[in-house]
Amino acid sequence: MIRIQHIPLPFDHDPDALRRALLEKLNLQEGELLDFQIFRKSIDARKKKRILAVYSVDVQVKDQSGFLSEHTGERNISPSPDLRYRPPVTAHLNGPPPVVVGTGPCGLFAGLILAEAGLRPILVERGKAVQSRVKDVQSFWKKGLFNPDSNVPFGEGGAGTFSDGKLTTQIRDGKNRIRKVLLELVKAGAPEEILYEAKPHLGTDNLVRVVRNLRKTILDLGGQVRFETKLTDIRIKDGSIYEAIFNDSEAVHTDTLLLALGHSARDTFEMLHEKRIPITPKAFSMGVRIEHPQTLIDEVQYGPSASHPRLGPSDYRLVHHCPNGRAAYTFCMCPGGRVIGASSEAGGIVVNGMSLYARNGPNANSALLVGVNPTDFDSNSPLSGVSFQRQWEQKAFKMGGGDYFAPVQRVEDFLSGRPSAAMGQVNPSYLPGTTPGDLTGCLPNFVIDALQLAIPALNRKLRGFALADAVMTAVETGSSSPVRILRDKTFQSPGISGLYPAGEGAGYAGGIISSAVDGIRVSEAIINKTG
Repeated sequence: MIRIQHIPLPFDHDPDALRRALLEKLNLQEGELLDFQIFRKSIDARKKKRILAVYSVDVQVKDQSGFLSEHTGERNISPSPDLRYRPPVTAHLNGPPPVVVGTGPCGLFAGLILAEAGLRPILVERGKAVQSRVKDVQSFWKKGLFNPDSNVPFGEGGAGTFSDGKLTTQIRDGKNRIRKVLLELVKAGAPEEILYEAKPHLGTDNLVRVVRNLRKTILDLGGQVRFETKLTDIRIKDGSIYEAIFNDSEAVHTDTLLLALGHSARDTFEMLHEKRIPITPKAFSMGVRIEHPQTLIDEVQYGPSASHPRLGPSDYRLVHHCPNGRAAYTFCMCPGGRVIGASSEAGGIVVNGMSLYARNGPNANSALLVGVNPTDFDSNSPLSGVSFQRQWEQKAFKMGGGDYFAPVQRVEDFLSGRPSAAMGQVNPSYLPGTTPGDLTGCLPNFVIDALQLAIPALNRKLRGFALADAVMTAVETGSSSPVRILRDKTFQSPGISGLYPAGEGAGYAGGIISSAVDGIRVSEAIINKTG
């Protein structure tokens, strides 16, 4: 087909407007345009009184070669690139099946590629299947009943299952792995629009179904998926993996162990460190969740067109570089979403954000984070970042009252240096509940200083960001892993054949798409080695 780029239309155009625009732009008569499909759609809201939908489209015309010859050199017309994913050649299983630890995006897509290659992988997950996991998470949010192995970070689908389900990524991939991920998600029940929307998202409600269907595909291809099965030890002989121990008692023979652990698998990090697996501390970020009325964000971003159903809830992405050298930025913004409890350990508060596909909640929320470097904590131990996170999570737990209520503070009070006694027009969405107070008791001083400098500056970029009654909820520590489990050019742990650190927990990804792509890359290395 032929790729036609940059076709602007009014965002509320009628259903036939795109076809008419193509005929006009390409100077074609009726019948010469045989077919077209949207490759990319984005919203340009820079001019609030003239918001546009901007399309890139793949078209099929009667005289394809003649048309391309006629338009040679035109900037926005070119042959459509080949977007097919080409997997490694099918491998031959001579030894035991590969074992994949973790069933987040990295583990699921690694397992899928290995299963498609005929390697019959065994996927193990410390948490529960997604349907049972949802019940445990709801019990935590509604009643404060915390399950250390079935919660927001742990269980089928990983932490991303309870999120906005964003599918945007900044990574570059020349082998169409991103397209492979999106197509598999659609096959598993995701809406087809994720293939062309510039900012696609799934929402938690879609993710639960998609995760379950991805598991079914792996099973249909000959793989296994086992839940409530926690990696507790690994055994190495002559520099190679030969056995994995689960639940302290079950030994599984394997020469290929892919670690898709997720960023909160602290006990597994500790076990690997004890086994002298090379690990280094890694920079991460921490801060708060900030909530505003969604209507405020819509009005600022879309002006008179705010609340139009064709636009949906608006988002934002902001950053401020402070004079002291720190930077504060928003991350994982959830339009029409809610702040959720995402603790991975008893006695600690971790907050995150989540949206349903409709994004129809009253509040907008986003992480508001400050970078944390190994120089900010005692980095003599590879796990010192874990200890740093835990310290502040436990402080937040105590400030909230010790029952998984999270500490909250109004923005005006935070900027003025006084505790909050009550909330205002913005109701905190965090469950099981919140406790007003002073967040300076559960944040490092350098984070407090950066946020107090950044919020007024970000208000100049997004009017209303420093709304007096906006709510800050602490503490968010799970933006990325605090460790990197080292790997070499073959994706294996240095000096240990068959051990493959992968994904966000190992420090090589951040988000659903990049984690899934890293799982695919590592599985390709396993297939190539096996084949």
